[in-house]
Amino acid sequence: MVKIRLKRQGRKHRPFYRIVVTDIRNRRDGAPLSELGYYNPISKELKLDKQAAMDWIRKGAQPSDTAKKLIEKADDNGNLIKLEVVKRDKLSKKAAEKAKAAAAE
Repeated sequence: MVKIRLKRQGRKHRPFYRIVVTDIRNRRDGAPLSELGYYNPISKELKLDKQAAMDWIRKGAQPSDTAKKLIEKADDNGNLIKLEVVKRDKLSKKAAEKAKAAAAE
């Protein structure tokens, strides 16, 4: 079976991933059948040939969960995109009360 998955590169605490097509029996960092693009989780940069990925999926390749999410977010033209960082506003109880009081005034 052929899978689309991430191949880890980079150094310790500085991950960088290549999105590759490989046989499931190969190691995570083994030789791939094809390289489709890359993803840098630190700078949130993604470059992926979406057409090639869709061709592999039509041929029967199964994307991993992470690869599937990245394929959905990728640009149709295969251009470099910067993914948006979603930050949640978590306030302490005291800070939330102050914000409510300030909004009420």
